[in-house]
Amino acid sequence: RSSTAQLHLLTPTFFLLTGIPGIGSAQAWVTLVFGPMYLLALLGNGALLAVVWIDTTLHQPMFFLLAVLAATDLGLATSIAPGLLAVLWLGPQPVPYAACLFQMFFVHALTAMESGVLLTMACDRAVAVGSPLHYSILVTKARVGYVALALAVKAVAIVIPFPLLVAQFGHFRAKTIGHAYCAHMAVVELVVGNTQANNLYGLALSLAVSGLDILGITSSYGLIAHVVLRLPTQEARAKAFGTCSSHICVILTFYVSGLFSYLTHRFGRHTVPKPVHILLSNIYLLLPPALNPLIYGVRTKQIRDRLLETFTCTKSQF
Repeated sequence: RSSTAQLHLLTPTFFLLTGIPGIGSAQAWVTLVFGPMYLLALLGNGALLAVVWIDTTLHQPMFFLLAVLAATDLGLATSIAPGLLAVLWLGPQPVPYAACLFQMFFVHALTAMESGVLLTMACDRAVAVGSPLHYSILVTKARVGYVALALAVKAVAIVIPFPLLVAQFGHFRAKTIGHAYCAHMAVVELVVGNTQANNLYGLALSLAVSGLDILGITSSYGLIAHVVLRLPTQEARAKAFGTCSSHICVILTFYVSGLFSYLTHRFGRHTVPKPVHILLSNIYLLLPPALNPLIYGVRTKQIRDRLLETFTCTKSQF
């Protein structure tokens, strides 16, 4: 018996993802929610990227930022959805130890990247509304590229400690992860040893990255509101606000769902059932990638017109 216990403490060659424990056979029905979400994320973000790539009139900083957001959403959804759907439909699935660490890295890095892109888009709208005459000088395609590269480097730099901190542990209590993907804290719960550094770094990173980005977004929209309210006519105010409405909807989708997930995990661990924790964390990662292309596709005239034109031309060929 002691040798068996010792084997269970060794670093496993694979982890076993259980999906959403506690709901039994109902897991298969949850695929009817997350499956369409992932399909929307693939089709919507793929269409946005294709439209921005093909239509040279959309080769502008604002649409390049939108393309970066779409690429990030595509990566974020793909980092968890295939494995999530497999677990929900087929039952517990093994995932190699190294693959689990890679998934942990990509999920958290792309989440940090998305938050940074939303902050950049808020700053872009603040410049467009606050200094429209200087916008083309201050915001260029080259600068958007540099900012996107900087955001990617930052995301990698701040998230790489997650898998490294986990990899330093050589013993685990079990190899079964009660989650649908390799979330950092779900893996840390299995570690044998002092995990205070993991817990503190995870908490500090969540508060610092999200907190600073939300502060920057709030400041940008405070500036926008200050400028808009000083415009002389209602029509001018409505037009200025209309340029920001899509972005506001995207921000609310990402941060409100993230806030619910974070609060239930940090403060409702003993009062909120675990299946609710896991459902919220998956909704947080899949809902924004599914809704963002719909929001921008419907509310951004240039993209809407281009998509309608493409659909009409395709339909007329049949």
